Amino acid sequence: MFLRIQARLNHQLRTLCRIGVLLALALGLSLAHAQPNGLTLNQALQLSLQRSSLTKAASASVSASRESAAKADQLPDPMLKVGIDNLPMSGPDRYSTTNDSMTMRRVGIEQQWVSADKRAARSERAQRAVEMEESAYLESVAKVREETAKAWINVLYGQRTLALVSAMEKEAAEDLNAVNAAHRGAKAAASDVMQTQLTLSQAQDATRKNTQDLRNARLALSRWTGMPAATVSDETPKLTSHVPGLPVEELEKYHPILLTARRAINLADADSTVATRESNPGWSLEAAYSQRGSQYPNMVSFGISIPLAVNRAQRQNRDIAEKSALGTKARMQYEEALRDLQTEIENQSSTLESLKGRVTQLNTQLLPAASQQVELATAAYRSGAGSLSAVFNAKKMLLERRLQIVELEKEAALTWAALEYHVVPHDMVPAGEMQ
Repeated sequence: MFLRIQARLNHQLRTLCRIGVLLALALGLSLAHAQPNGLTLNQALQLSLQRSSLTKAASASVSASRESAAKADQLPDPMLKVGIDNLPMSGPDRYSTTNDSMTMRRVGIEQQWVSADKRAARSERAQRAVEMEESAYLESVAKVREETAKAWINVLYGQRTLALVSAMEKEAAEDLNAVNAAHRGAKAAASDVMQTQLTLSQAQDATRKNTQDLRNARLALSRWTGMPAATVSDETPKLTSHVPGLPVEELEKYHPILLTARRAINLADADSTVATRESNPGWSLEAAYSQRGSQYPNMVSFGISIPLAVNRAQRQNRDIAEKSALGTKARMQYEEALRDLQTEIENQSSTLESLKGRVTQLNTQLLPAASQQVELATAAYRSGAGSLSAVFNAKKMLLERRLQIVELEKEAALTWAALEYHVVPHDMVPAGEMQ
């Protein structure tokens, strides 16, 4: 009798110890997933920008556009002109370049002259094209940063989720051992054993699933950082975004969508200016030296070529109208982009605050209630008024609530990343400007 009482006391002590460990895991985060030496979020962002082919390709496009802009205000290359005028094709002087007085060997040069205002308009248009390429570069930077931040967050919460489901599996295995022992001592029913076995199978399946999810998340992070990422630092980001407070003027500078839309207007206006200036014809200047036979004097010729705009209404004016319409299109697209962006920012900001509020509420109300349920079930079991399965169910419920909170925290973090990291940092924008 003494041995039987002592065995029961030992069994209760072991159960209480496991419950204490479980509570520490649920209310704080388990030390098993704390990775002080893991990859931090800032390190991941830096690596992604250093190793991303997307940003390098966009940077090369900016360099190409700058090279093209450097020649936009230059005059066309002069044209060398060589020929023979008035060569006889019959008679005694046939094919002779010196006998006939009208035959001349000619060498000359022609230069197309582009007015200063045209060249200035072309140069301005080229600069606006460079700015468009720069905005594309900044957009690629924002995309890389956003996707990297999301991948890092997925790994972070994948680690935390795996730690919790692994704890659930361990607890389920220990619970099964305890129920089997109680069943052998006629203190637990066979249904309790079957229920505990089912719980263990579910926990094992959850562990396998979350192990694969974490592996996939690490592969996604490696895709952006360019290096294997075993673990990330277990540091929860401060889910505070400055984007909702940015005025439109700031969004035009730092949000790639609005930045591109504004620069598209500038490019369209530059195109309109070029079309207006190009409607005035350009002149070509020509000078030639003509050599005849030794018995005849040599000659010099000068000339000017002027295109005649004989159908301006159907040609030049059409070009101007086309560019003007494209400018209107760019402005309408800007207005649409602004409305879409403001709506998206408001939705994301509202969603983020809602998720943060739900996490706070669950941490302050749901977890304490679930923890109290474990304590009550344990106290009832110790007094003989409750069953061991009730204790196990309460512990399982506690861990499931913790998983629910982790999932909400992950959703909030991903929303924050989409809101915060799709904006280019202020100190990075000058790097994308024309130098």
